[in-house]
Amino acid sequence: MPRPGASTRIEDLKLLAVDVETTGLKPHRHQIVSIGWVPINGDVIDLSGAGYVVIRGSEGFSVGSSAVIHQLTDDEIAAGIDIKEALGQLLQALQGRAMLAHFSPIERDFISAACLKHFGTLLDVPLVDTFAMERRHMERMSTYPRGEDLRLARIRQRYGLPNYSNHQALTDALACAEVYLVQITHLRANTLKDIWE
Repeated sequence: MPRPGASTRIEDLKLLAVDVETTGLKPHRHQIVSIGWVPINGDVIDLSGAGYVVIRGSEGFSVGSSAVIHQLTDDEIAAGIDIKEALGQLLQALQGRAMLAHFSPIERDFISAACLKHFGTLLDVPLVDTFAMERRHMERMSTYPRGEDLRLARIRQRYGLPNYSNHQALTDALACAEVYLVQITHLRANTLKDIWE
């Protein structure tokens, strides 16, 4: 299935909102512990295609203090699936879609590093970032973001979206998808080229 091109109209755009939870912020030092994804077809979230995986750590792996953030225990990680299998599921879900994320460098860099390690190639998909979209929108409105203005929860609050708990990969992917749908109603965007990074 061909991936969306720059001229794909927003109403025809197929996206996959993706969130990764990790043990830290450095892809070559830290590990992905879970991945969640939710498809968006035009302006419809398709929960039937949503997915969530917990990734088994290597022998002797411990989530350590990162458990405070993502709430996954060593036992849950031990019962997870292999990273290669998790990536396979994610890449299958990404077929024919652009990837959507909030502050996309985290998802892009961690998934790319894992793809390079396990498949010998970097992740290569069009990328849409709700963080960057919101920053541009605020700057156009002459409201320059400060502090936590661009955090997903704060953006959701501004748009009157429900408050979800943070740092659960599937919930965060859904939260990102909902923010995107609100954002495209406020932006003067017609095609993927108008919103991608």
